[in-house]
Amino acid sequence: MSKYTAPQFTLSLLHPRYWGTLLIIGIMFSLSLLPYSWQFRLGQLCGRFAIRWMPKRQRTIERNLSLCFPNMSDKERAALVKLNIDNTGLALFETGMAWFWSDKRVLRHVDIVGLRHLQALAAEGKGVMLLAVHSLNLELAARAFGIQMSGMGVYRPNNNPCFDYFQYRGRSRSNRTLIDRKNIKCMLDSLRQGARVWYAPDHDYGRRRSTFAPLFAVDKACTTTGTSILVEETDCAIVSFSMVRQHDSGRYVLTFNEPLIDAYPKGDEVAAATFVNGLVEQAIMAAPSQYMWLHRRFKTRPEGEPSLY
Repeated sequence: MSKYTAPQFTLSLLHPRYWGTLLIIGIMFSLSLLPYSWQFRLGQLCGRFAIRWMPKRQRTIERNLSLCFPNMSDKERAALVKLNIDNTGLALFETGMAWFWSDKRVLRHVDIVGLRHLQALAAEGKGVMLLAVHSLNLELAARAFGIQMSGMGVYRPNNNPCFDYFQYRGRSRSNRTLIDRKNIKCMLDSLRQGARVWYAPDHDYGRRRSTFAPLFAVDKACTTTGTSILVEETDCAIVSFSMVRQHDSGRYVLTFNEPLIDAYPKGDEVAAATFVNGLVEQAIMAAPSQYMWLHRRFKTRPEGEPSLY
């Protein structure tokens, strides 16, 4: 059902230009075999080491937090930045867990709450938009869910064909299908047919198909209107969720909230974007340090307004 054709392995992927990519994939696979406690510590160290070479990313994290939480004390914000950097490093390992762990090992670490909501909607044949945010452990959340129920993820093919092959294989494990993010028709058809489509409206995707709505303390955050298109055209249910790692215990809790069916404000893009951003805020606040703050969330501004970065 995807506009995007699943990549196939060919000998061309063994060309020397892809050796660096193959090395990275090999390292990810090897590290995924380690005990979780080792991966946790190594992930923190990787985050702290890498950020030294990417000072702009750290400044983006700090700026996003100051924009979203202006009343937070400098001490609290500095502590949150430190935790977020640690979790950003750990995201590499959590991606390896999602792509290479067995189903049994995934379920040994992830508890799922609220799955009954989705099972009830499936019994009715009703399509579901799984409203996601870019948590650093989103890959692992999708894998854990796929073991229990089928789902379709909105996907951007990688420009590197070698990496794209492994990324597609990793993301399509355990009852998951991928839809090219540009294939709106496929998303609509899937929702009408009762599928569960993962959709993440929390990033700044530019002016096309977007409006400005409040997000935390930023009163004009560029927000996609794609959510409205999907909901209004299919009358699907919206189920928001959060994935939270419980400190260093190796336990994750994936929580699906109660379905929202009639609450969505249809016919008003700004009201709808404000509604969606409220759900995004709730998901982020389940574990603020585990969110992808290094993305320049507020880079697109209304005409005539200066950059916030």
